[in-house]
Amino acid sequence: MSWGSELWDQFDNLEKHTQWGIEFVEKYAKFVKERSEIETNYAKQIRNLSKKYQPKKNSREEEESKYSFCRAFLTTLNELNDYAGQHEVIAENLTSQIIVELSRYLQELKTERKSHFHDGRKAQQYIESSWKQMESCKRKFERDCKEAERAQQYFEKMDADINVTKADVEKARQQAQMRHQMASDSKNDYSSYLQKFNQEQNEHYYTIIPNIFQKLQDMEEKRIERIGVCMKTFADVDRQVLPIVGKCLDGMTTAAESIEPKTDSKQVVESYKSGFEPPGDVEFEDYGQAMKRTASETSLSNSRESKEKPAGKSKGKLWPFIKNKNKLMSLLTSPHQPPPAPPASSPPSPSAVPNDPQSPKQHKEPLSHRLNDFMTSKPKMHCLRSLRRGGSGPEDFSHLPPEQRRKKLQGKIDELNKDIQKEMDQRDALTKMKDVYIKNPQMGDPASVDPRLTEIGQNIEKLRFEVQKFEGWLAEVEERMPSKSDTHRRSGLYETQNNTTVSNSCAQDRESPDGSYTEEQNSETQVKANTDPNLTSSTPEFDDEFDDEETLPTIGTCKALYPFEGHNEGTISVAEGELLYVIEDDKGDGWTRVRRNEDEEGYVPTSYIEVFLETNAKDS
Repeated sequence: MSWGSELWDQFDNLEKHTQWGIEFVEKYAKFVKERSEIETNYAKQIRNLSKKYQPKKNSREEEESKYSFCRAFLTTLNELNDYAGQHEVIAENLTSQIIVELSRYLQELKTERKSHFHDGRKAQQYIESSWKQMESCKRKFERDCKEAERAQQYFEKMDADINVTKADVEKARQQAQMRHQMASDSKNDYSSYLQKFNQEQNEHYYTIIPNIFQKLQDMEEKRIERIGVCMKTFADVDRQVLPIVGKCLDGMTTAAESIEPKTDSKQVVESYKSGFEPPGDVEFEDYGQAMKRTASETSLSNSRESKEKPAGKSKGKLWPFIKNKNKLMSLLTSPHQPPPAPPASSPPSPSAVPNDPQSPKQHKEPLSHRLNDFMTSKPKMHCLRSLRRGGSGPEDFSHLPPEQRRKKLQGKIDELNKDIQKEMDQRDALTKMKDVYIKNPQMGDPASVDPRLTEIGQNIEKLRFEVQKFEGWLAEVEERMPSKSDTHRRSGLYETQNNTTVSNSCAQDRESPDGSYTEEQNSETQVKANTDPNLTSSTPEFDDEFDDEETLPTIGTCKALYPFEGHNEGTISVAEGELLYVIEDDKGDGWTRVRRNEDEEGYVPTSYIEVFLETNAKDS
């Protein structure tokens, strides 16, 4: 159905309808623009999320990459990043294929609509002008007819009156004839304009207006068709990225299926296996003997008892990392019972102090419990130099247990071999280039390659020297690695040395030049210890090693509010008002570790002191 034939009299309504169509296009363009912004923001948030959970560039990343679930999670993050990229593609395509095109089309649509309605209004104004002109002729014809009729009546009246002169009658007759002539002329003009108006009106409603309305109809249909194309493109933009999105999701699924729990659990063993043998049996402690027990007489390092025991019943090392026996006993016997409440008014008597050795409520926990607490308590593992220092350790990884040290050295050797291979590949490539230059001098100067070849040769020699150095350390570690067959032999040798060689040889063999831990005594030191009588000493094993032990840094100061008599191992007595250094804060058990000087330190009840922690405390 044509607008021109059916809607010839709906010019104003068509104008409103086409304006509403343009507004709809603008609304749809705004909708697509907001959708594009949503996709952009969503992609940005997804990328930020992926970046937030990416592993940090540190040594921890290398450790995490060994586990399949960590690698699967990293793959998921990378696939998620690609997934975000597809949403960015959606936003870009929506902008370029719909928003930009609609913006340009809107300008063209508005211009075309304005032109069509301008032509329509012009035709409307012209027909209205013709109508007014025809109406004017009509009114003039009507007015002249009335004037002619009145003139005729006046002439007839004058002609019938006998009192009127002949001249007046003649004048009235001429006036009537003139009016009749004017009416006849007006009639002819009216008839002519009427015929002209009818022709113009017929052309207006059957030719001009239908053509204009047909153009408007075509414009409207094109607009609707364009909206349909945009809606189809809107869906196609999403459909185009579905294959890649599906690949991203497939990658996540494949990563999840690649997780191997058994392999990861084995990797835990590979990562944390120390290579040490489990500790030997703890010896029986006879409390029935009436003797004063000291830390040096415990079953951990009693050298006199080791002399009396046969070699076949020797025990293994209880904890190979501990270098100082007094330090270990201080840690193992640190107060674990609830701290005493502060006195109300006067200092408590020695018998009333709850932590007094004679108090019936006081009891010692089993030694194995104290040992377990020590092994699992990170703040008290200050005898492990590498852990306390927090550094990367020496070049030979001597701060690590044997098994971990062996793995680190082997990894370093493999890395150096790869570097050597790269240098050799570069040398081969440069050698071929030099041969080409020699055969074809116009391509280049052969001598220009010599400095680089010399540099690569030096690099290879340096790398090979490094490989030899690390291979020597690796061979040393593999020789010292304990095995199941010689466990008892090594234990017997260890206890025999407790009697013959004590402080100096132990300090040399158990500690590398940088103060880190080494696994076993080397053979040279063992021979020297068994042959040189000047090295013997009555000092218990490990006692001299603590001379170079770095003291814990102070984290603040404290003031004693009440006197405290520390009778238990690990505690220290303080006087009221005494100022001390705080080296370890209360961990929730009610005790704080303090230091009086370089040789006196221990635990005191937290309620007995007033602590002043410092942000940057200097070492005492």
